[in-house]
Amino acid sequence: MACPLCEADGGVLVHRATRWRVIRAEEASFPAFYRVVWHDHVAELSDLSDADRAECLAVVVEVERVLRVQLGPTKVNLAALGNVVPHLHWHVIARFASDSHFPDPVWAAPRRAVDVAALAALRARLPSLDQAVAAAVSAVGATR
Repeated sequence: MACPLCEADGGVLVHRATRWRVIRAEEASFPAFYRVVWHDHVAELSDLSDADRAECLAVVVEVERVLRVQLGPTKVNLAALGNVVPHLHWHVIARFASDSHFPDPVWAAPRRAVDVAALAALRARLPSLDQAVAAAVSAVGATR
């Protein structure tokens, strides 16, 4: 069975390390939506060795920290569902009280119209946000 995360990056590549990569998902209403993708095709976090699991989670934490510092979101959502794509990946999503779905998950039905001005302002920050994420996670990949 074909796996989209084995065949392609899965979004805008922000940083690639030996065992994982960080991408920015191209979700129109949620521009600050990142994924940490483990390169090997494993389905669950418990499939990793202790050291690899610690490294994977360290990357997730670094992405979250950057989003909090750079954007000051209302909340950061973390999810590792894998129901549709059973390849280990973490969603790290900056959420704002004004977003169309908040406080519901990004996959739920919208509660309100999209705030076009807020989205445009957030999209304008993506190049510097991507650079900050890459700088933060590159230190994790360099430790092993």
